[in-house]
Amino acid sequence: MNLLLIEDESGIARFLKQGLEEEGFVVDVAAAGPAGLAQARPYDLLLVDWMLPGLTGLEVCQQLRARQLTTPLIFLTAKDTVADTVAGLQAGANDYIKKPFHFAELLERIRVQLRPVPASAEQFVLGPITLDVDTHQVHKNDKKIALTQKEFALLEYLLRNKGKVCRRQSIIENVWDIHFEYNTGVLDVYMNALRKKLVMRKDDEYLQTVRGIGYVARD
Repeated sequence: MNLLLIEDESGIARFLKQGLEEEGFVVDVAAAGPAGLAQARPYDLLLVDWMLPGLTGLEVCQQLRARQLTTPLIFLTAKDTVADTVAGLQAGANDYIKKPFHFAELLERIRVQLRPVPASAEQFVLGPITLDVDTHQVHKNDKKIALTQKEFALLEYLLRNKGKVCRRQSIIENVWDIHFEYNTGVLDVYMNALRKKLVMRKDDEYLQTVRGIGYVARD
């Protein structure tokens, strides 16, 4: 697998490049936002630092998604506020990891993003919402709704379990494929983004919050 690391701190870049190459990845490095943006297209995954010279990682992500590049992107960031997390995910990032981090956790997050998704011809309906797994499209009242890969996976999981309360940790394990201790607060960020795109209120009857437990999709 070919990875592009966009990181301006040379020590961190050398450490990550060496570690990832020892795990069998081919890693190229760009030290600034514009350089990373220019060479991002032929890779299987992008690791992008948030604070970069020239263009921030957030700007790089926004521009890549505007160009319809769907390559998985993971932010490396020292930022830890909810607002920053929301901004990164809404820009189109697939995941983020806060500095400082353990290399083993980063490696697992990379592997999660690179796992193949099995093909399916299933379709799910929730009130005015239709989710087609085969075409990877979501419609509400016949209007196409553009979702990120992770937002689509989250909605799909809730619809597969329609009528059942999905616990937060179970969602993290099945949607994020993460089976170690993980801050489930990221789930709230994704749910807020999903509801916003589907034009649903927090108390909407279709996607309900079960306080302290998780979420449930109900007709």
